[in-house]
Amino acid sequence: MSLRERLNDELKASMKSKDELKLSVIRMVRSSIKNREIERQHELDDREIIEIISTLCKQRRESIRLFQEAKRQDLVDKEERELSLLLEFLPQQLTREELQELVKKTIAECGAQGPKDMGRVMKALQPSVAGRADGKLVSDVVKEQLA
Repeated sequence: MSLRERLNDELKASMKSKDELKLSVIRMVRSSIKNREIERQHELDDREIIEIISTLCKQRRESIRLFQEAKRQDLVDKEERELSLLLEFLPQQLTREELQELVKKTIAECGAQGPKDMGRVMKALQPSVAGRADGKLVSDVVKEQLA
């Protein structure tokens, strides 16, 4: 089942169960997908849909950080619930340990020597972690390994 079909099925299920938050999140995702399809003038595949959902997750994480700084726990809770619903549509997330192993392997394959090679390592690593790990976490792990 494609991600698009899964989103449609979840939309119907959340309508039937009257789950307003899940319904809102799925509609937001579908709207973002539709906007990107209009922009690119073609139907998106699962990889491109995962990119959109990853972007939405990144936005939620940033909002959570800002709301925590502003001491708005009500908004933090809402954003965290939205984030958890979005993560259901992404592939299984990598743990930090799995990510560290993947980074070590990629560094060895690239022959990276130090921090100056970070861009090359990130470029080689991106296809294997897309949608499976937060970009900031990937960047932090690569910096640790290259230091």
